[in-house]
Amino acid sequence: MALDADVIVVGGGLAGLVAATEIAEAGKRVIVVDQEGEQSLGGQAFWSFGGLFLVDSPEQRRLGIKDSFELALQDWMGSAGFDRDDDHWPRRWAEAYVAFASGEKRAWLRAMGHRIFPVVGWAERGGYDAMSHGNSVPRFHVTWGTGPGLLEPFERRAQLAQGGGYLTFKFRHRVDALSITNGTVDGVSGTILAPDNVERGKSSSQQAAGDFSLRAQAIIVASGGIGGNHDMVRQNWPKRLGEPPRTMISGVPEHVDGRMIGITEKAGARLINRDRMWHYVEGIRNWAPIWPRHGIRILPGPSSMWFDATGKRLPAPLFPGSDTLGQLHYIMGTGYDYSWFVLTQSIIKKEFALSGSEQNPDLTGKSWLMTAKRATNKGAPAPVEAFKTNGADFIVRDNLGDLVEAMNRLSGDNLLKLDYVKAQIEARDREIANPYVKDAQVMNIHNARKYIGDRLIRTARPHRILDPAQGPLIAVKLNILTRKTLGGFETDLDSRVFGSEGAIMPGLYAAGEAAGFGGGGMHGYRSLEGTFLGGCLFSGRNAGRAAAKAVG
Repeated sequence: MALDADVIVVGGGLAGLVAATEIAEAGKRVIVVDQEGEQSLGGQAFWSFGGLFLVDSPEQRRLGIKDSFELALQDWMGSAGFDRDDDHWPRRWAEAYVAFASGEKRAWLRAMGHRIFPVVGWAERGGYDAMSHGNSVPRFHVTWGTGPGLLEPFERRAQLAQGGGYLTFKFRHRVDALSITNGTVDGVSGTILAPDNVERGKSSSQQAAGDFSLRAQAIIVASGGIGGNHDMVRQNWPKRLGEPPRTMISGVPEHVDGRMIGITEKAGARLINRDRMWHYVEGIRNWAPIWPRHGIRILPGPSSMWFDATGKRLPAPLFPGSDTLGQLHYIMGTGYDYSWFVLTQSIIKKEFALSGSEQNPDLTGKSWLMTAKRATNKGAPAPVEAFKTNGADFIVRDNLGDLVEAMNRLSGDNLLKLDYVKAQIEARDREIANPYVKDAQVMNIHNARKYIGDRLIRTARPHRILDPAQGPLIAVKLNILTRKTLGGFETDLDSRVFGSEGAIMPGLYAAGEAAGFGGGGMHGYRSLEGTFLGGCLFSGRNAGRAAAKAVG
């Protein structure tokens, strides 16, 4: 049977784009099939903040940050907590990825025109000991242009490859099966969906308009994860995090449904660590939703007070920005699936950012003037102020009594007692006047402000929450927000997929979230952030280069 291409890539997200462009530039013919339309090229990466994990970068060094491969690997391994027989290849991928982030990653991207915002963020700060979870230093490098800015070089490369006849996109092609001939995966077949010009991110029509079948020497599955499929999230929910939430909101569009993962597993591929996942606890309902149950994540600075549904302050070191899964585990242990931030206007102005390219028009639009206003505006950034005004999860009041009353009304559970909440806030406020304290969160704030990047744009000057001059008071109801699958198809360092019997499946590769960002779960149990996009870059590049070489 005649081949339609040398390689077929399933999925037009970042990992698929990287793989396809590497194949085309190696002089091989590649077809990218995707169930969504051309307007959705780039997948979830388009909506992202564009954060990348880099180690010992020029941006870090200019800010006085001392980083190294050894320190980054220590942080990664302490966060990953690899402890399973299945963790051989995830560990190998983790070591290789940290070396990539410490080495050629920045130069490789920069040569394609990628640029970085000069202030490095400090995500997942941990707070345990040196060998436990968390970034010891700031490593979160925001792409100038956010998610769309990261996609631009690869979209440009794809257009050149299209013009040269090496790359073909087949949008609205939904894969229903992989074909295997004499033990080698050699094709895909499925349904051609009716054209649909629906806005990017919105749910598209699944009306069938025909069938298709394509053949190639190699197939790369880069179809993403399961975050838009809440039933699948609950099905794979880890017991170590308690019962799955009754209510969740979605950080990804509905088409991130895990469908291709099931199809690939049915063909014989080995899926590991399916109970490792990454969901955020600072989710807020989008007041202007694009996809069903659309949620946005708050990227918080360290100063907001965090209370569980019963009004108890979260324990150290579960402060904003410290340990996402630690916070999730604690919150689910309360018997409720929500929690609260309590803060001031001074804090929201300096410390609140919202994840997502559409929520950061200054960075996404590459406007230095607009970006500078983050530090000089009297109010919070416009998208944050819009959520404060219009968001269903935001409450603004001039005094604590009215605030707590409104919080109880919003939740409907009537769990919060004013005297209890007030006592905890007043106790914290008594600590704030001194630069040396016993309150661990206040110590964390002082530590953050020693870093110039946080002091300039991410951490408010320490002040009393109940100081009227810093008001009004703000409460934010925080929801569980689905996001990433950390497990995936087990792959070697060339992204070749292992079968259920433990042998490589000839012709089959996997990249991006479908491969757990490499190896079937290179993050282990926890992420250091900035590593999802980077994992798509690295695994997509490895898969594309290996497949191009293999097809001769």
